[in-house]
Amino acid sequence: MSMGDRLFEYGNFLFLTLLMVVTLYPFLNTLAVSFNNASDSIRGGIYLMPRIWTLENYKYVLAEATIFHATMISVLRTVIGTAVTVFCSAMVAYTISREEYVLRKFVTIAFILTMYINGGLIPNFLLIRDLGLIDSFWVYIFPGLIGVFNLIIIRSFIEGLPESILESARMDGAGEYRNFFSIVLPLSTPVLATVALFSGVYQWNQWFDVFLYNSSNVDLSTLQYELQKILQNSNASMTSKSASDAFANAGQQGSGVTPFAIRATMTIVASLPIIMVYPFLQKYFVKGMMVGGVKG
Repeated sequence: MSMGDRLFEYGNFLFLTLLMVVTLYPFLNTLAVSFNNASDSIRGGIYLMPRIWTLENYKYVLAEATIFHATMISVLRTVIGTAVTVFCSAMVAYTISREEYVLRKFVTIAFILTMYINGGLIPNFLLIRDLGLIDSFWVYIFPGLIGVFNLIIIRSFIEGLPESILESARMDGAGEYRNFFSIVLPLSTPVLATVALFSGVYQWNQWFDVFLYNSSNVDLSTLQYELQKILQNSNASMTSKSASDAFANAGQQGSGVTPFAIRATMTIVASLPIIMVYPFLQKYFVKGMMVGGVKG
């Protein structure tokens, strides 16, 4: 190995190490604050390890009855929304990937235009209202049935599949539905897993649609929306009170928590499910993006 190659490897290792540190530090710092005594966290100086270990922050957050119900709604919308979005996007992608479909270019352009042209917030709200989706769980599912970006990725992947396989199936009497369910879907597992990850993260992190359409219905509130409300209350509390006032109030309440500690704890609670799922989809994510992003 030449000196230039060694220098490149060392430089690459150093760069990736620094990138890892910069990426991990905010999460590890938030994790440390969530496990640190809330009153002590006000003093600052918490970096990678808690100064005074405690589980009171998590006990306080998980003791809220709305958190468990909101979590179940978030899980439900993520599972259903991801499954429906992936399936519908795959069906449309297969349709517009067929050269014999005469409207494939028109339909593709029509979908792509929606990425650049949008009616705006008020027309979207009026449409949702006229469809009767206000105060309904399905407002989380129906508006996002087809993701155009996901559609393009899946279509590119399907177009890269050997056409001879589908032709052989047609010669054996298989129709388009049989080809789609028995051949295309199994072979498209990597790209479907990639799209499922995109859709799952989107569904899990959504809170604005809850605010617009279901804010008056507590039974349909999601974990991220509850987190957003707590963050807003925490920010308002932190700006209206000094650190000493927050310290005194925490002592008077006897709960041993502060808005700053609650914010860190809620962030960890909301991020944990995605962190647990990602390692299982990583290999499909890498393969799906590489193959789905380049035709052939």
